[in-house]
Amino acid sequence: MTKKCLLLQVFSEIFSIMRDKITQKTFNPLVLEKTIEEDKQGLAYSQTSDKVFEKKAFIETYGCQMNFSDTEIVASVLTDMQYGFTSNEHEADVIFINTCSIRENAETKVWARLKSLKKTKQQKPSLLVGVLGCMAERLKVKLLEQEKLVDMVVGPDAYRDLPRLISEAESGQKSVNVLLSREETYAEIAPIRLNSNGVCAFVTIMRGCDNMCTFCVVPFTRGRERSRDFTSILNECQELVNQGYKEVTLLGQNVDSYHYKNEETDENCNFAQLLEKVALLTPDLRVRFSTSHPKDITDEVLYTIAKYENICNYIHLPVQSGNSRILEVMNRGYTREWYLGRIAKIREIMPDCAISTDIITGFCSETEEEHQETVSLMQAVKFVYAFTFTYSERPNTPAAKRMKDDVPEEDKKRRLAEIIDLQGIHSKENNLLEIGKICKVLIESNSKRSDKDFCGRSDQNKMVVFPKTGQEKIGDYVFVKIAEASSATLKGERVFI
Repeated sequence: MTKKCLLLQVFSEIFSIMRDKITQKTFNPLVLEKTIEEDKQGLAYSQTSDKVFEKKAFIETYGCQMNFSDTEIVASVLTDMQYGFTSNEHEADVIFINTCSIRENAETKVWARLKSLKKTKQQKPSLLVGVLGCMAERLKVKLLEQEKLVDMVVGPDAYRDLPRLISEAESGQKSVNVLLSREETYAEIAPIRLNSNGVCAFVTIMRGCDNMCTFCVVPFTRGRERSRDFTSILNECQELVNQGYKEVTLLGQNVDSYHYKNEETDENCNFAQLLEKVALLTPDLRVRFSTSHPKDITDEVLYTIAKYENICNYIHLPVQSGNSRILEVMNRGYTREWYLGRIAKIREIMPDCAISTDIITGFCSETEEEHQETVSLMQAVKFVYAFTFTYSERPNTPAAKRMKDDVPEEDKKRRLAEIIDLQGIHSKENNLLEIGKICKVLIESNSKRSDKDFCGRSDQNKMVVFPKTGQEKIGDYVFVKIAEASSATLKGERVFI
């Protein structure tokens, strides 16, 4: 993206996912822009209101940023049903767990959480518990009939049906709707932005995925790809501007394949055109997006980013592997050479663009030599940061059905450690280059370490911390001269230009 400090809230503090934190865990491959923030997993939504609600909902969310965005849609539907929201599960009349199937780690957490709610239901027999999202679609029978942990199972395309499903559950029936849709985009539902910082927001522009990467469960849990009416996207972004928001991240499994045609006016809109339309709403609104796909990102998109100062100078471009044979086995649709060609074009058009990626180690049949090609690609590109995972088989994916998970676990972990160590070096090198530079920062919050400091992100999505001067507030743009750098954070002093 062009001119900014990746990724919830692409990503609200992504750099705060420390490297040693990543090494301690084995992740499953993500396909959604690593908008998975570890400190937000299991986040409960709440609200501050003087209104007294007869019914309260407790919503806990796991997984990628798309799931957090979906929770805001669910909150809107529940608000229309006159529910309030609480972060205390013991106050709730209904508890929803919004789930993720992309990572085994997230799924394991959800199972443990559901079992812990058994005691809560025993203490409050009228309490309803429902599962939303990707696990709902994939594991409906196990959730309802085998484990008998929940009253409702609601797939990602069934949130409009919540009034009926809750009514059925209140009558003592088990209720379920996990039907996938080819049309549903929730275009006209205004999300309720609970737990928001009031500065950064996510706007879903499309749902589902048609790519069929062999390691990924998303096409089976979220359905076929469909794009949202661009007019509704622009209206949502304008409303956010009216409410004082300063940044939007446009979300989709593969934003570069966004395309919408207005049948009444015959007007077409691709992703580059949508980016431009959002950027033109106001120059004070920063625009980010997630996720791009190497086979689909066009020169038109790159030139659009370069043209507008408020489209961030940052692109998250998942590579997954640096070896062409493994990329073919993954069904990624590009080769090593194609990927490096896209990197070269990005740097030709936007020399200062920050680029991050996703990498999977130990995919089916990967040899040591093929792993080393991933290492050499990292050396060639020097990503600002990378989300790195060992491969772990996900049920019902093409890889699980047709391939053997044959790389020994110790080799996967050793390869992961090598990649993490190398990325730590590259992240530090990238950040050291910022020392002495002045960057424009959007203040998002107080620093986690000291309330005497603010933090925000630069145009390149780098987290910047600086001392408060008393002349700025959350939501302001400020200029900061960088004096120190670690692999995760930049530090400096505010300057006035």
